[in-house]
Amino acid sequence: MSISRMLIANRGEIAVRLAHAAAELGIATVGVYAEDDAGALHTRVADESRPLGGNGPAAYLDKDALIATAHAAGCDAVHPGYGFLSENDAFARHCAEAGLDFIGPTPEQLEALGDKARARELARDCDVPVLEGTTGPASLEAVQAFRAGLGADTTMVLKALAGGGGRGMRMVGPGDDLADAFQRCSDEARSAFGDPALYAEQFMAQARHVEVQVLGDHYGNTVHLHERECSLQRRNQKLVEIAPSPSLSESTRQRLNQAAVDMAEAVGYQSLGTFEFLVNSAT
Repeated sequence: MSISRMLIANRGEIAVRLAHAAAELGIATVGVYAEDDAGALHTRVADESRPLGGNGPAAYLDKDALIATAHAAGCDAVHPGYGFLSENDAFARHCAEAGLDFIGPTPEQLEALGDKARARELARDCDVPVLEGTTGPASLEAVQAFRAGLGADTTMVLKALAGGGGRGMRMVGPGDDLADAFQRCSDEARSAFGDPALYAEQFMAQARHVEVQVLGDHYGNTVHLHERECSLQRRNQKLVEIAPSPSLSESTRQRLNQAAVDMAEAVGYQSLGTFEFLVNSAT
């Protein structure tokens, strides 16, 4: 892949980092901005910046506008950063159809991993344990039935099927209004990722959040870059990363790292990605 001019389909800190990294590689960059981000730092760091229609996150979720801007600016590649459309297989596919290199996993890999329901199925196929949960995009009725099956005193978590970063996630405990939580969670998922679909999962009370970084190339080589502890969080978003994790036994560490590699190899992963795990600290 030879890149001369790259559209950064993101904003803020990640767009600034991408612009700096591209400059070090001699790649020209084009930034984009919503109307309310016209004065943001990332618009001044890129070699050129172009406006998108609308305000807020929705502007950065407009696939057609981003591809049209990339063409108008003479770009040959698009980097989605993280969040927004970075895990959207349809956007990656549209970029390829438009003759633009999507810098990230292939559409097929995003289809398998970007949708959490399919990612859970992949984990099961690779003998990686998962918590009890609904399958596919779940309706409110399906989530209500799942809650009833867990028992009256059990807490569950609603999660967006798309995206990540702690957005579109809500805990629902005994006595909580499930319908209200479902609607709020769905609205947040739609705003953050352009997809309102949710699923429900059993809540693990004493969970630690451990991530494994995996790197795969175009020749079938896959390696892990070890794990990091990300349990200290605010609003479901990590504040501190500690590597290596101080909370894991050596056997658990090896199992997590191997599980991440196994799942990456199962889809022929061709990028740098993070596989996230919940580790039960009560056992």
